[in-house]
Amino acid sequence: MELTVYLAGQIHDNWREEIAQKAKVKNLPLQFVAPQTDHDRSDNIGEEILGIQPSAYYKDNAASDINNFRTQVLMQKADIVIALFSEKYKQWNTAMDVSTAIALNKPTIIIRPESLIHPLKELSNKANVTVETVDQAIEVIRYIFD
Repeated sequence: MELTVYLAGQIHDNWREEIAQKAKVKNLPLQFVAPQTDHDRSDNIGEEILGIQPSAYYKDNAASDINNFRTQVLMQKADIVIALFSEKYKQWNTAMDVSTAIALNKPTIIIRPESLIHPLKELSNKANVTVETVDQAIEVIRYIFD
C-alpha cells in the first residue's frame, strides 16, 4: 500500500527533502506532494496565467486563487497531511493548510518546536498527532505499516 503525504509548511529550507530521505531510508511506501516551493513561481503564477494585473493587490489575489486551487487538489488526493511550523518563519499558510486538512477530514500530523506549544494549542488539539521533530513524524507514519 502506497500512501500520499501532503507536506504543508514553510518553503525556506529543506525539511521536505529531509522527510523524503528519512522515509526512503526506512523503506516506507510514501509519495510526497507539496505546495509550490518555488517562491517566485508561486508569487507570479497569477500573472503567468491571467496576464499582468492592475496592482499588487490583484497580482497577489490572482496568485492566491491559483495556489489555493493547487493546494486543494493535492490535499484532497493526500492520505496524510504533515504540517511543519518553525520558529523562524511566519506560518499563516501552514495554519490555513492545517485547517483545510482538518475540514477535509485528513489525518494530520503537526511538527512544531516546544516554544510554539501555546500559540498552536488550538491547531494541535484538532490535529491527530503533534510532534516536535521530523523523526517523530516519520515514526508515527512508520507505525501504520507495523
